[in-house]
Amino acid sequence: MKRLFEQALGPGWNIQSAGGLTGDAYIAEKEDKKLFLKRNSSPFLAVLSAEGFVPKLVWTKRIENGDVITAQEWLDGRKLEPEEMQRKEVAELLKKIHASSELLHMLMRLGIKAVPTKEQFDMLYMDVSDSPFMSVHQEVQAGLRWLEELLHATENQSQVVCHCDLNHNNLMITEDETVYLVDWDNATIADPIIDFGTVLMRYIPRDDWSRWLDSYGENKDQQLLKRMYWYLIAETLHYIHWHYNRNESRHVQERLEDLIHLNQEAHTMFN
Repeated sequence: MKRLFEQALGPGWNIQSAGGLTGDAYIAEKEDKKLFLKRNSSPFLAVLSAEGFVPKLVWTKRIENGDVITAQEWLDGRKLEPEEMQRKEVAELLKKIHASSELLHMLMRLGIKAVPTKEQFDMLYMDVSDSPFMSVHQEVQAGLRWLEELLHATENQSQVVCHCDLNHNNLMITEDETVYLVDWDNATIADPIIDFGTVLMRYIPRDDWSRWLDSYGENKDQQLLKRMYWYLIAETLHYIHWHYNRNESRHVQERLEDLIHLNQEAHTMFN
């Protein structure tokens, strides 16, 4: 892999792995220059850079084997800590991303389309019905009933570009307090609550939901909560199925515990 980056850069660069699971990211240094390199990154990285959502794209090169190497400006900074997801800058950045027509048009040109929630529900229902474990599990069945009951709340919502992996490790803050969102491999077109609902559930104390949503530009009401819990339950059921098919029993149990919690909260709020 390192050889591919050396081919793209030319001589004189010191290239080191940036870590990560895929091994596709490297850091290159030469004299006073420092770049972040990645193989086959998001095809809309140029738009993300132009909109200021990621560090500046310096160049893109296609090498002999067909791979595309991108080089971004290296910025001194750090990942956000979990408690820093409460910062208003995170909410404001998400709002700008979700409001970006340039980003939306780029994904549409790439052929990405929003999947209606009724279609998502039908596919999930089939997955559950075909699973000998999930089809008889009480909490899974309760989750499906909530999806059916709350489905109407998800209809006729705006469809925007969503990052779909709102983990604090994917947000970085620079020395001048600029916040960037990185790792766009899972991006799609969907209801923006997929992103900010995840942030609320994982990182924001419930008493602060209204304040955080105000920074984002939304009001907390029953309709918003129904949409949010629909997507949270759907995602949890999806991952129970995904982990079960891979015989990952520990992860199945973790997701089942999440589902129990979500079902209980839905019962409290919507009954």
